[in-house]
Amino acid sequence: MTALLAAALLCAAGCSSGGGDGDSPDRSPATTKPAPSASVTEQAPPAKGSVKVLRTVAKDLKSPWGLAPLPQGGLLVSSRDEGTITRIDERTGGKTAIGSVPGASAAGEGGLLGIALSPAYASDHMVYAYVTTASDNRVVRMEYDDKKPEGEQLGAPDTLLRGIPKGTIHNGGRIAFGPDRMLYVTTGETGEGEQAQDKKALGGKILRLTPEGDPAPGNPFGDDSDVYSYGHRNVQGLAWDDHKNLWASEFGQDTWDELNLIKPGDNYGWPTVEGKKGKPGFHDPVAQWKTSEASPSGIAYARGSVWLAALRGERLWRVPLRGTKVSAEPQAFLTKKYGRLRTVVPAGGDKLWLLTNETDSRGTPEKGDDRLLEIQVS
Repeated sequence: MTALLAAALLCAAGCSSGGGDGDSPDRSPATTKPAPSASVTEQAPPAKGSVKVLRTVAKDLKSPWGLAPLPQGGLLVSSRDEGTITRIDERTGGKTAIGSVPGASAAGEGGLLGIALSPAYASDHMVYAYVTTASDNRVVRMEYDDKKPEGEQLGAPDTLLRGIPKGTIHNGGRIAFGPDRMLYVTTGETGEGEQAQDKKALGGKILRLTPEGDPAPGNPFGDDSDVYSYGHRNVQGLAWDDHKNLWASEFGQDTWDELNLIKPGDNYGWPTVEGKKGKPGFHDPVAQWKTSEASPSGIAYARGSVWLAALRGERLWRVPLRGTKVSAEPQAFLTKKYGRLRTVVPAGGDKLWLLTNETDSRGTPEKGDDRLLEIQVS
């Protein structure tokens, strides 16, 4: 498989720029400069790709949501409903409970959602989490000490950002550190679309924070604003490509789910616009799907393509890119074979880790669900 080759200069420093989970028919950078456009000489990956499931790494996971590979081996998985984090041995599939997140309150689509490792994890051993409490959604961080007894390895949470709106639906929840070492946080509009257009509200946004939880330097709406982009309905996937462009998946309502190229300060349209409308002042998605075919949650970038894990669509989408453009028709894999797919993250080279999500009350779990899979892609 020909990898995506870089002919354009990289971004100067840092990232460029109803129902919720898809089953209900009433699914009601260190700088802010965008990355350069693709050069006409830049080569796209092949139009057709492939997916091979190499193995089932672990079974019997309960409402898995976030996934974070550890640098020394092993993977951390958060349980939305149980409020716990478990370490999985990727060689044996063995599971070790490392601890729970105090205050996690699971209801509807809320609970313990995304997790991420500190960019200085080798020295500080910090695990970040997005968690729904009884009153709001929050971003917290905890020290992870694997020398302590099982179940007691997470330290007390330090709250970095509180007051993110919570709801039964549309809580967002994905967090990830970008190439600029800043923390990106996706929030939902909790079914109240008007707050997505309010730049002072935290709902319906992608936020950009320092590792300490302060507004990141260079944010587009001033040094006191956490907001990086707005006009979002419910973003649950974040990934950066080889050019440091930021990509995000977004739930539509009744018509179009989206893959968006995120640029700082841009308005992504909700609730005024859903899908590609070409309306001035709003940023159109790069790709879109009928909601029955997608309801995308986690995304990953590998082998020149963005890969989207679809919940309601029960499939893995491949979106090949040439620079910031889709270079061929998106291609679906694993359709209806493993049920709802929640999270996908790079596993190195042509490998990805993939989490199923049948035990979150909206699936139809079978024996062994939920699962962590290792897949090979091209």
